[in-house]
Amino acid sequence: MRRMFGRGAPLRAAIYAACLAAFIFFGYDQGVLSGLLENPHFQEQFGDPPPVIIGITVASYCLGALIGCIINFFIGDILGRRKMIWLAMGLIIVGATLQTSAFTLAHLITGRLITGFGTGIDSSTVPMYQSELCRKEWRGRIVSWEIWFIGVGIVTAYWIDYGFSYVDSDVAWRTPIGIQLIFAIIVTFIVWGLPESPRWLYKRGRKDETLEVLCAVHDLPPDDEYIVSEMDSIRMAVELEQNEGAQKATAVFKNDILQTRRRVILAWFGLFMNQMSGINLVVYYMPTVLVSNVGVERNTALLIAGFVQLMFVIGNTVPALALDRMGRKYTMFWGCAALSVCMMLIAVLLSFGEKNTSSAAITFFFLYMLIFGGTINVVPWVYGPEILPLEARTRGTAISVSAHWLWNFFIVMISPVLIEGIGWQTYLIFMCLLISFCPIIYFYYPETSNLGLEEIDQIFLPESMGGLNGNARKRLTREAADQRRRSVGMSKDEISHLQHVEKA
Repeated sequence: MRRMFGRGAPLRAAIYAACLAAFIFFGYDQGVLSGLLENPHFQEQFGDPPPVIIGITVASYCLGALIGCIINFFIGDILGRRKMIWLAMGLIIVGATLQTSAFTLAHLITGRLITGFGTGIDSSTVPMYQSELCRKEWRGRIVSWEIWFIGVGIVTAYWIDYGFSYVDSDVAWRTPIGIQLIFAIIVTFIVWGLPESPRWLYKRGRKDETLEVLCAVHDLPPDDEYIVSEMDSIRMAVELEQNEGAQKATAVFKNDILQTRRRVILAWFGLFMNQMSGINLVVYYMPTVLVSNVGVERNTALLIAGFVQLMFVIGNTVPALALDRMGRKYTMFWGCAALSVCMMLIAVLLSFGEKNTSSAAITFFFLYMLIFGGTINVVPWVYGPEILPLEARTRGTAISVSAHWLWNFFIVMISPVLIEGIGWQTYLIFMCLLISFCPIIYFYYPETSNLGLEEIDQIFLPESMGGLNGNARKRLTREAADQRRRSVGMSKDEISHLQHVEKA
């Protein structure tokens, strides 16, 4: 194991820094082009493209990321987490360089595709790597911080775009695009000194290295109760999943005793909901929406859009600090319900076609981003890697993240046409989708907060194989809930009273 960052807190800090820098880039690259689409120097360089061509240019990045997920599906388990992150950063550096130096649309789109390859690998590897290297009671918050940094990246991109909008040359759009290289280079250097995932090492038969990594990350001796428990859990999970043939590529589609297919579908659908909430209509095209639908000036639109994106980060701060106490299931449920109300009110206010009511709709764009940042933005990224069985985790995560990029591509492609074609009715489409997600979350998504990655298997296993019956599953969920309550300072009497009410 590499010793560059020592053990314990310094090593964990380096792991967090690499993962967070990777996700700052993720957010930055998602947000940077939206503030440049209305830039006169950008439009002059690329011939003032029509909405369909703008959609293709922006969405090419999402298509590249989808291909990156496919690449990860086939080679992620072969190369391991660290090497896949390196590969991702290498592709990003090449793609960002091509974008920065672009003189034609074909040149720009090629750069965005290659950057997308790297981002697809990055986004389907980093949350999984982080999940496998932290304690179960921290996992929700730690992975939520990664998503928080997506928001930081998006906001940073918007404000850099706004600042450079006052520069009267091609520097106004080339420099913001080029800045993304900084994040990729930082991640490349930090990952050099990080350990491989202990779960990946164990699957490869490298048990001594697995033990060494666990001891180093948690700064505990090999005979510590926690380390012994982790090693036993990983061993049992690997043995069970290998006996079931879960290491095969086709295993992610099997309806086996691990319910792998169901778990992959849940992970995939989580990021489908994330995208079909309409978020990338707001992230990529907020300045365009404000100019076309609300009727504000370009520079004012950029300024307002910057503050709207800031709500994303503020909302995301709550789960970044408390997701393991909030829970996964109901955070998604109430988030979708509240977002549907925001979309309905935006549509109603824009439908009048009056300056005052259209301006009032901006309030609900702010509220939408605040709620999204704290709910459906975060949970699917945490939920996917943790709900998947170990042997199917790499491929299953690649499949689930492919939903993010597939539907991101879809939304980004159609948004310019919808904004120009049907205006306020666009938001009714997303309202209906968000309402439909609520019963799906309620009936099909189990709670996973405060459960170990291997404990989650017990929710899905049949009773004859060591799984839990209905009452035991409820008890496990109650125990996780009690742990959350203790962490926020509830007394034993208060917890006892709540347990009595829940049993009743």
